[in-house]
Formats: sequence, C-alpha cells, structure tokens
Amino acid sequence: MTIGVGIIGVAPGRSWAALSHIPALQALPDYEIRALSTTRQESASAAAAEFGVAKAYDNHQALVNDPDVDLVVVAVKVPHHLELATAAIEAGKHVYCEWPLGNGLAEAVQMAALAKARGVVGAVGLQACSAPSFNYVRDLIAQGYVGQVLSTTLVGSGMNWGAFIDQPNAYTADKANGATLLTIPFGHTIDAVAMCLGEFTSLTATLANRRTSFTLVPEGKPMPMTAEDQIAISGVLEGGAVAAIHYRGDVSRGTNFRWEINGTEGDIVATADAGHAQMFPLTVTGARGEDQALAPLDIPADYQWTPDVPPFAQNVAQAYARLANDLRDGTSTCPTFDHAVKRHRLIDAIEQSAAKGSRVTL
Repeated sequence: MTIGVGIIGVAPGRSWAALSHIPALQALPDYEIRALSTTRQESASAAAAEFGVAKAYDNHQALVNDPDVDLVVVAVKVPHHLELATAAIEAGKHVYCEWPLGNGLAEAVQMAALAKARGVVGAVGLQACSAPSFNYVRDLIAQGYVGQVLSTTLVGSGMNWGAFIDQPNAYTADKANGATLLTIPFGHTIDAVAMCLGEFTSLTATLANRRTSFTLVPEGKPMPMTAEDQIAISGVLEGGAVAAIHYRGDVSRGTNFRWEINGTEGDIVATADAGHAQMFPLTVTGARGEDQALAPLDIPADYQWTPDVPPFAQNVAQAYARLANDLRDGTSTCPTFDHAVKRHRLIDAIEQSAAKGSRVTL
C-alpha cells in the first residue's frame, strides 16, 4: 500500500525539505507526497506547483486532518516541533520529525509518550545511522576488523557557528532555540558513532562560547551568539573503549571531519568534508595485521538500498526506506521517538557535566 505523505515546512529552493525530503520520497515507490503546508497560501501553492503535489495548505491543522495523509513530515525549525508533531499524533497520523525531536529533553519525552499512547509510529530524522558508510563501519567492527576497540578519536567542524552566519541559519546562534552545534552536527554524528561502537557509560564535557557574536549575512549586522561553538568530550563507551571528541564551530582550513577507531588488531579512519555526518559521505580507510599503511575500504554496493538521489537526500532516502518497512512489518529499523529520547538524554548529560565541571555516569 502506498503511504500518503504530508510535509509541513516546504520552501522552494534552499529549504531542507526541498533539498532532501522531497527528492528522497519521490525516489521511493512506497510513498506519494499528497499535501504540503506552510504559513502562507502563496508559498504553499508555489511549492506544490514546483514539486507536483496536489494539495497545498496555509495551516498545519488542515494537513494533519487530511484523510489522504498517512504520514506527517515535520521539517521546520526546532521550536515548532512539539506543537506540530503533537497535532499530527492527535490526528492519528504517523510522524517523521526532523532532529532534534524536541527543544530539550522534556519535549522529546512528551512527544514519545504521546505517540506511544496513541499507537502511532514516531520516527526521527537521525539519518546518519542509515548512511551506507556508517553501516559498513558498524559491520567491520562487529566482524572484528580492528579486534577489540581500544579507543576512538573524532574531530569535526560544524560549518555554522562561526564569524559569519547567513539569515536563514541565524536562529541557530541563539541557544534557546535548541538548534546548536551540540544538538545538530554533534548530535547526528554521535548517534551514528554510538551505533558502531556503543553508548557512553560515563563522560566529562566542556562547552565553551568562544565567539560571543557573529556578523549576519548579507546585512553585515553584528548579532549576539549564545550557542556554544566549542564542544570537548572525553569518556568511556560500552565495552571500555576510551573516546575523545572535539567539535568546533565554523570551517577549519585543516581538518573538518576525521574519525579514528583504534583496536588491538587494526585501525579504521573515516574522513569527510564537514562535521555533519548526516549529510556528507564518509571516505573509509583501514589497516590491520601486518599492514603498514591505511588503504581504501570501498563501501559495498549492497549498503545502498535506495535509488540514486541528490547527495543531501541519500541518507534521508535510506531512512525513509527503513520507515516504509517498519510501517508495513511492525519493525523498528528507522530511529524512533524513543530512540530520540535516548539521544536527548546523552545531550542533557553533556550539558550537566559541563555545567557542574564533573564526570557524569549514564
């Protein structure tokens, strides 16, 4: 049966829904996009015309109550997730909500509880764990490529949270909005790292707001930045491996993503163009045994289970393919709202450790 989709928050051109969700859904035969909504009829109609969608609404209530919509996609800014996901759940619809699920742990817990109570599927857009590269690394680790994992080191750049931020992304500089270096690039990446290596069992974190202002582009106007632009975490993972992670705002002239996994029998190194592991593909290399240098580890073709789509849509399509199977078979292969709560708890623990200046046990 075809899954009818309604997307809340589509702007033609640069919006995340336009760049990723729409091409992903249109490439998969399990789905049909049947409705779009924005806050203005003019923009909704323009988006519907551009993407060939039959219905356009100027309010989310009309979309969530449309009988042709089975799955509501919430692709708007984080502060609106609670209201929109709640409306969809209360209308009896399954929901795919962008990550972060809530603006803080409490909102995520509330949404997960409501989805469970109403018996609908809540999926969250932590799509890095559906990326071919991360699934390949997970299996290499499970198959013993590096032997026992001793440690892992990761450094990433957030692209945003630097000296200059453009208008559409300016809201991420305000920590109160919940769309920060910690929640977005770090949150997406650590979710996939945990899939490969296990969860943190304890950690110590430092969060720093080194840039307290930025220049708004193109206006050239100075603006305050309250979101941290430096994240440093050291901790222990399940199984005892030691982890050291550093995320920084802006773009480095040097390394923008490098992840090393060191074990008793070998090493894996993954690199990418930016610290958003949910968006940018990884190049994976490795060496083991008598190898003296890293060599490419090409990702087998069967780790891509969807048609070719634009780059930023690839992992989203992989996640939607999993969700279609879940809706049909009752499985939970796409990250759920409950999974999102677990990730929010990790972020909460990081914030607690940084605030108290002490180690936190999870």
